[in-house]
Amino acid sequence: MPIEDRDRAAGLQPPLQTAIPTTTSLGRQQWLVLAAAMLGWMFDGLEMGLFPIAGRPALQDLLAITDDAVIGEWNSFLVALFLGGAACGGLLFGWLGDRMGRVRTMALSILAYSFFTGCCYFATAPWQLGVLRFFAALGMGGEWALGVALVMECWPERLRPILAGVIGAAGNVGYLIISILAMFVEVTPQSWRWTMLACSSPALLAFFVLVFIPESKRWQESVKMSASNPIREIFTTRLLKPTLLAILFASIPLIGTWGAVSGFLPFWVGQLVGPENPHAKAVVQFWASVGAIVGCMVGSLLGGKIGRRPAYFTLCLASLLVCAFLFRGLDEYNNLFLVTSALVGCVTASFYGWLPLYLPELFPTRVRATGQGLCFNFGRVIAMIGVLGTGQLMHYFEGSYARACATITLVYVFGMVFIWLAPETKGKPLPE
Repeated sequence: MPIEDRDRAAGLQPPLQTAIPTTTSLGRQQWLVLAAAMLGWMFDGLEMGLFPIAGRPALQDLLAITDDAVIGEWNSFLVALFLGGAACGGLLFGWLGDRMGRVRTMALSILAYSFFTGCCYFATAPWQLGVLRFFAALGMGGEWALGVALVMECWPERLRPILAGVIGAAGNVGYLIISILAMFVEVTPQSWRWTMLACSSPALLAFFVLVFIPESKRWQESVKMSASNPIREIFTTRLLKPTLLAILFASIPLIGTWGAVSGFLPFWVGQLVGPENPHAKAVVQFWASVGAIVGCMVGSLLGGKIGRRPAYFTLCLASLLVCAFLFRGLDEYNNLFLVTSALVGCVTASFYGWLPLYLPELFPTRVRATGQGLCFNFGRVIAMIGVLGTGQLMHYFEGSYARACATITLVYVFGMVFIWLAPETKGKPLPE
């Protein structure tokens, strides 16, 4: 083998950009792939959205207390375990996806998050709930990376911005569905177990994926061209710098989301309204989810229009300002609170349309699932630290969710600075 070919196979030279022709026409296979990825991420979002609503009643039941300072601290531990599990799942299932294919691995990830969420029905202590959430999160973290890789490799490159927004929005559709259900069926300390059990039903999707979804031809051709050693390649070659930056860019919105908006906003609403309005948490999550669906489309389309770096800077600035208004300027549950929650959901979730657009553009096909899965989900490890920080801030601010969340959302300042160190990928094909 010529020296330049060996270097390219080892990742020491830039990968060929035109080795595998890009799909230019749409057919049944592309639509099946998109449907599977959207449904997988939608059910993923449904199960993630379940806990902000069911978590407080579950902890009240398991701990037999109503003290929000204690419940908030326990919630921070459970959310941290979830984020840690998602990070491990992104690496594990991403690696499996690059080694054994996208489709079979995606089916395994869906089975994992469905099965272990259903097992939460049997928890008798908070630590058991945390362990089961950790294992469920393994599948949730893996599904995102696999679905994004599969769609981006099977659809025409000119449609990447809109596809990124659609995939990002699908997860928030899941949030929306669970919030609508909770608006009509109150989740209480007596009923939370049944909601967990019902959320094992997405396991049926895994069989649909195995039977009907075609494997990525890009991946099949890529592993024929060179052996895949994804973990070594993303950490020991020219991919190291974009990998580290991508971890940072995923961490910032994840800290904002889980350390404040999704992780603690429903808990704050429950504190504001008390037992007199048990559906308020679901109503707020409903409007935040509607905003998030719009935001995912905005984030991806903005990245496609003005460039990846200017878009990320703009989203960080908007998130910083809107979160400051919510957590520092409002202290009453009313119509203004709901409108602001929708706007917060929009700007803070817009990153989840930007990330599936940008991350696949940093990695060649043979390591794409591992690279983007590790970056997005390792961001959850850093977000886990932020969530634990929110729990400690809850004690420092004497049980004030608003002041703790306002402090955590200052993290968007870092994104406004570091995005300018990253490569701009607008207008470039996916690397092979």
